[in-house]
Amino acid sequence: MKAGSGDQGSPPCFLRFPRPVRVLSGAEAELKCVVLGEPPPTVVWEKGGQPLAASERLSFPADGAEHGLLLSGALPTDAGVYVCRARNAAGEAYAAAAVTVLEPPAPEPEPQPAERPLPPPGAGEGAPVFLTGPRSQWVLRGAEVVLECQVGGLPEPTLYWEKDGMALDEVWDSSHFALEPGRTEGRPGASLALRILAVRLPDSGVYVCHARNAHGHARAGALLQVHQPPESPPEDPDEVPKPVVEPLKCAPKTFWVNEGKHAKFRCYVMGKPEPEIEWHWEGRPLLPDRRRLMYRDRGGGFVLKVLYCQAKDRGLYVCAARNSAGQTLSAVQLHVKEPRFRFTRPLQDVEGREHGIAVLECKVPNSRIPTAWFREDQRLLPCRKYEQIEEGAVRRLIIHRLKADDEGVYLCEMRGRVRTVANVTVKGPILKRLPRKLDVFEGENAVLLVETGEAGVEGCWTRDGEDLPAICQSSSGHMHALVLPGVTREDAGEVTFSLGNSHTTTLLRVKCVKHNPPGPPLLVEMFKGHKNTVLLTWKPPEPAPETPFIYRLERQEVGSEDWIQCFSIVKAGAVEVPGDCVPSEGDYRFRICTVSEHGRSPHVVFHGSAHLVPTARLVAGLEDVQVYDGEDAVFSLHLSTIIQGTWFLNGEELKSHVPEGEVEPGALRYRVEKKGLQHRLILQAVKHQDSGALVGFSCPGVQDSAALTIQESPVHILSPQDKVSLTFTTSERVVLTCELSRVDFPASWYKDGQRVEESESLVVKLDGRKHRLILPEAQIQDSGEFECRTEGVSAFFSVTVRAPPVHILDPREHVFVHAITSECVMLTCEVDRGALPVHWYKDGQEVEESDFVVLENEGAHHRLVLPAAQPPDGGEFQCVAGDERAYFTVTITDVSSWIVYPSGKVYVAAVRLERVVLTCELCRPWAEVRWTKDGEEVVESPALLLQKEDTVRRLVLPAVQLEDSGEYLCEIDDESASFTVTVTEPPVRIIYPRDEVTLVAVSLECVVLMCELSREDAPVRWYKDGLEVEESEALVLESDGPRRRLVLPAAQPEDGGEFVCDAGDDSAFFTVTVTAPPERIVHPAARALDLQFGAPGRVELRCEVAPAGSQVRWYKDGLEVEASDVLQLGAEGPIRTLTLPHAEPEDAGEYVCETHDEAVTFNVSLAEPPVQFLAPEAAPSPLCVAPGDPVVLSCELSRAGALVFWSHNGRPVQEGEGLELHAEGPRRILCIRAADPAHAGLYTCQSGAAPGAPSLSFTVQVAEPPVRVVAPEAAQTRVRSTPGGDLELAVHLSGPGGPVRWYKDGERLASQGRVQLEQDGARQVLRVRGARSRDAGEYLCDTPQDSRIFLVSVEGNTPFGPWPPKDRKPVPFWVPSPPTPPLYLWLHMHA
Repeated sequence: MKAGSGDQGSPPCFLRFPRPVRVLSGAEAELKCVVLGEPPPTVVWEKGGQPLAASERLSFPADGAEHGLLLSGALPTDAGVYVCRARNAAGEAYAAAAVTVLEPPAPEPEPQPAERPLPPPGAGEGAPVFLTGPRSQWVLRGAEVVLECQVGGLPEPTLYWEKDGMALDEVWDSSHFALEPGRTEGRPGASLALRILAVRLPDSGVYVCHARNAHGHARAGALLQVHQPPESPPEDPDEVPKPVVEPLKCAPKTFWVNEGKHAKFRCYVMGKPEPEIEWHWEGRPLLPDRRRLMYRDRGGGFVLKVLYCQAKDRGLYVCAARNSAGQTLSAVQLHVKEPRFRFTRPLQDVEGREHGIAVLECKVPNSRIPTAWFREDQRLLPCRKYEQIEEGAVRRLIIHRLKADDEGVYLCEMRGRVRTVANVTVKGPILKRLPRKLDVFEGENAVLLVETGEAGVEGCWTRDGEDLPAICQSSSGHMHALVLPGVTREDAGEVTFSLGNSHTTTLLRVKCVKHNPPGPPLLVEMFKGHKNTVLLTWKPPEPAPETPFIYRLERQEVGSEDWIQCFSIVKAGAVEVPGDCVPSEGDYRFRICTVSEHGRSPHVVFHGSAHLVPTARLVAGLEDVQVYDGEDAVFSLHLSTIIQGTWFLNGEELKSHVPEGEVEPGALRYRVEKKGLQHRLILQAVKHQDSGALVGFSCPGVQDSAALTIQESPVHILSPQDKVSLTFTTSERVVLTCELSRVDFPASWYKDGQRVEESESLVVKLDGRKHRLILPEAQIQDSGEFECRTEGVSAFFSVTVRAPPVHILDPREHVFVHAITSECVMLTCEVDRGALPVHWYKDGQEVEESDFVVLENEGAHHRLVLPAAQPPDGGEFQCVAGDERAYFTVTITDVSSWIVYPSGKVYVAAVRLERVVLTCELCRPWAEVRWTKDGEEVVESPALLLQKEDTVRRLVLPAVQLEDSGEYLCEIDDESASFTVTVTEPPVRIIYPRDEVTLVAVSLECVVLMCELSREDAPVRWYKDGLEVEESEALVLESDGPRRRLVLPAAQPEDGGEFVCDAGDDSAFFTVTVTAPPERIVHPAARALDLQFGAPGRVELRCEVAPAGSQVRWYKDGLEVEASDVLQLGAEGPIRTLTLPHAEPEDAGEYVCETHDEAVTFNVSLAEPPVQFLAPEAAPSPLCVAPGDPVVLSCELSRAGALVFWSHNGRPVQEGEGLELHAEGPRRILCIRAADPAHAGLYTCQSGAAPGAPSLSFTVQVAEPPVRVVAPEAAQTRVRSTPGGDLELAVHLSGPGGPVRWYKDGERLASQGRVQLEQDGARQVLRVRGARSRDAGEYLCDTPQDSRIFLVSVEGNTPFGPWPPKDRKPVPFWVPSPPTPPLYLWLHMHA
């Protein structure tokens, strides 16, 4: 908890809520609750929204955390809902309970008053109360039934009926139901009757009448059981009765069940009118009993449950449904599978009388077999109630002190859950007892039914020892019903029906139905419009909760983690939280949730926070204090909030930070206390001079003061303040003490108004303020009223001296006495002291001594004697001594037979040396018997013992011999019990094995089954699966002394089965399972291998199996593979192979070789060879292109599908902008449509992205174009010049600035003299001024990449004749060539 949480405290919390109270008018009504909180909350009781004040009839007792409301002489106007509201500074809580005031029933002989006017509205209003409820009824089919109830309450409640939890209009067939006003007979209240005309079997059920008004809801129920009328016997006694149901038209279903198990049949039938259901067994109608349960489940199905099935239960079970429209049948054939190992003698059904005994006896096959006893599903352990006896192979259960609840199904179980079952019936006043337990869901109806032997008797229903309301109980004839409609968890407990001394009890368990908690409030908002208050609003949850709910508001100071409850709001959708509701100033957040009986919704937090400041107000101010000299003066006040304050005494501030202080040294001392909202100042041992002192208190918002007055101190009694009642036993020391306020002040003692005188038996002492009266050894006559009296005040003591309580020493338990007619019966009771009277009672009436009843007292022993008891003298006797009682149940029977057990002849089969006990039970313990064998009286000896124990007489043969066979008689008077004893040699027993043996072997293994017998010469028979075996090569039978063997030299799977070694009286069982040897994979040893191969290539997976003939299956990636051209499966001896001749990468995966028992996994991965570039072997030479020329880079890979990456100067190549990437099979091509200088550089083609992967590089160079001669276009040009004129030869280049050389007849020309070389951009000119004849010749204009020839003639000197011919023009020819070589011009010359 955080520091600071303690300052805030905790809100009130109810630990125990007040319970609703129903009282008769004039009686006392009390509500109690327990509420805690810190600081302790203030509790206020309210009714109708108004606080209640104490009065003569109304008080509010409180004891610590327990608070109560006590209402004396309750009136009808006091009925209503009372609210206990608890509030402190940390929060508020409330709890409510209803008080119902019933009018007392009027005496029966007097007539009812004509009509009482109802009280006016608002007076006496309350929840509905059933004045009379419906009564349970048991009727025959076709009768008319009326269920009626009368309910009081204001306002007048609304009534409606339900059947089995459904409204009447929801019942499948309710056309014969009629609702009509009930008979009020002049009584106030509402009444409604349900009339059922001509009831049918389906009308059976629980009918509940509901009453509801604004103050609450009440209900009462009744059981209706409709029975089939008994069929009249046929007039002709020889007439064959007609079958109950029609024969089946088809074969019934078959159902198998093991003996001792339950069988459950369910039949679902629909029809209108609702069908009537009957169950039949082997053609006879079935009635419900202990082992046959018939009911209808929650799904509407009709169920027949047969418990602990026995062989006699097998047969045909038929569910017959019929209505006015027809009949239908459903049948099932029940087969009961009997165990192989059975009881030699099963249990038999027995009957016993209440308070008597019942004996169940069975016999097991072997005396060493352990058994267990059960009553239905409850294990019974040996005790005084359930005596369990084992005599050889006989198992006996004796149930003592039988009562009604001992009736039921009993089982004896041995190993293998083999059971034998019997019914125990207890004869007594109660014929049909309650079930042992009843499970009911919360809100359902609980019905308990009891049948008594005598009609019209009145029983008593209780739950956990408390009587149940009479409105829930109904009786009719032999039947008694308890109907609890709409049970809640408070209804759970032990429900008991009592009839005299007979009781039957059931455990009623109420299972909770899971409910969903309510939803949270919606649309929460916070408004901070007013100073120091905050308004919180919200909407109810949707959907609205089904049960009543409240809103719980909590606050949290900002910065803290703790949420503190503020309010609980019932219906409001808004609340205003003032600053007074918080403990200290601060910022607060709020949240709200919805709370109902089904839980709490999630919290919803209001958005934002609010600053609140608590304002202190004076709730209870200071009051003047008047005390006596020497006493403490206490000044206190209550504030509305927790706040610090300051105390003042005569205007001087007192220190409040110390727990104790004084005004000045040696002066008045004081103590300051603060607890929650209360502040206290305690002035200790005030003196007379302190009188008139003024005490003040101050805190923000509060100032208050009060005065102190000191009175002269008269004597008064400090203790005891009230009258004291004391109880003592004789001889005990008694001390009465009275403490006065003054020391050594005289006082007098009185007893019964007379002043006492001191003596040895009464001593009076004075010790300071204390006066004592002492009785050293109190006696009974010392009892009385003692008074210590002084100056007008007295202390009173009521002293009672009693003799020490009487204790009954014997008997300590209930005694059951059985006697016969005229026998003397003596009941003895011993107390711890003599000479003390006791009282005897019979059946609740005190016994008086007479000729038939003698009362004897001898010291501490007291006796009641019936000298000659008669059957009417039996009953319940009690010996009462003080507060203790001894109980005796006396049963007097008119005995016609001395021998109680056995009732018939008994046959005893025994083997030699076995212990044999012959038991005879008599009706009286003192009776003497005579034992004879074969007509001669037996003589007791070590070999024959005669025993006597109470009413039991035994003849015991400790080690019986063959000659002990014969007929034994137990004789008394003219009666005898006969026992025929047959002694034989001991049967052959199997010493080993004692339990069933299970063997598991593999094929070809030698299997040996061995038995050891009790005798060597005893023959045995061997059986396999129920058939006797015959010796052969595959099955050998051996005998070696007491040992017998069955040998399977080389077992095969078909040799498995169930083998039995039968020795006549005993058997041994073997279960043999022969399995094929495990098919193992011996190589590889590892269960999983990772293998890697190259692709394409050969892959072979190999396994070696054992045995060699084991079959294997191959799987790839979970799918079984089959042999094909691309996958070969091989088997040679123990070797199994899977081969992939030409594995490709897609063949990689998980391969599994699996035998029947083992498997090996091969994880195969196929790695392809690295990609290689096939050509060229050497790196390509650099490629030089001109701008605009196309570029194609090509390479060929070793694998067509390989992935390559192109890069240019180390950067990835991106396709686009005149650059294309192509793949044609194994070839990879990079194409540049028009090269430019940016395309120059190193191009790399790399196979794969891994570092170091193979690659091929290309160098691309993009150069400027060579300078060429553009004009003249002809390679040779003839130029004719005239002498003396200028000769001009001009060429035009493809670009400016190109180097040009001129030559004439092979000699280079320079610009000098008459020769001028001129350049004008791309135009080059050779100019010869004043041409002469010697200037004729061949001129050459030469560039690095091109040239032109000029043939110059002066004055017409043309050595070649006319050129070109006038009739022929030049014809150009181009020859395609790589982009770099020059362009050649070819001329086709005319011949």
